[in-house]
Amino acid sequence: MQFLQTLLIIIVVVVVLGWIGLQIKPAPFAALDLPAAPTRTMPIPTNLPPPVERFYRQAYGDRVPVIESVVISGRAAMRIAGITFPARYRFVHDAGAGYRHYIEATFFGLPLMKVNEHFLDGKSRMALPFGVTENEPKVNQGANLALWGEAIWFPTLWLTDPQVRWAPVDDSTALLYVPFGEDEAQFVVRFDPDTGLIHMLEAMRYKGVESSARTLWLNEARNWGTVDGHPTYTIGAVTWFDEGSPWAVFTAENMLTNVDVRAYLRAVGP
Repeated sequence: MQFLQTLLIIIVVVVVLGWIGLQIKPAPFAALDLPAAPTRTMPIPTNLPPPVERFYRQAYGDRVPVIESVVISGRAAMRIAGITFPARYRFVHDAGAGYRHYIEATFFGLPLMKVNEHFLDGKSRMALPFGVTENEPKVNQGANLALWGEAIWFPTLWLTDPQVRWAPVDDSTALLYVPFGEDEAQFVVRFDPDTGLIHMLEAMRYKGVESSARTLWLNEARNWGTVDGHPTYTIGAVTWFDEGSPWAVFTAENMLTNVDVRAYLRAVGP
């Protein structure tokens, strides 16, 4: 009997400590000091679908900045093996050309699992705690969608890059076509009919190497605001449709634009 009581106490203590450890947010990554270039602007193109034009004029006015590189840092909540961990992240983009993701899932604010992944020169490399995947076609397809979908943090890319085109659907929906090798990939972009802001990106994406078919991938803008003076979505939730709820919620806290990321894209770590 005494053994069972002791075991129960141990289990309760472990559960409580585990719960506490998952409530503690990590500190943000240290600030970066990268050389920056002046930002050019260009007028909003004509003949955009109505909800697209409404969004850009509301967010930027008559001219939009030309964003050539971005470093986005912040914190997140990420579900891994059914457990939601606090995390911190830094995403580096050579806009429309390549990216690097660095993520730390944490426990008691300390790194527990680290993710290093990139999509450079049209090839993906994912270094996860349980293995490395390189240049796998299905992962490349998903990485290309991430490359263009994450531009929701700097959506002027969808106007300034000549490889991108918009097509109308209705007053609150448009199609966004982006390059994928010699072909194109498609997003359905849904706009909030009241605010005019982007509410959701939808695309069909492979979940991984073992996927036999593509799954609907949802990128929901839960809040819009400004980060370091840039209009952006400040809280975003990413969901695989077959899972029913977001596997990750990202909060953007810092944004650098038009900085020199040539070396930083190929680095490892924050």
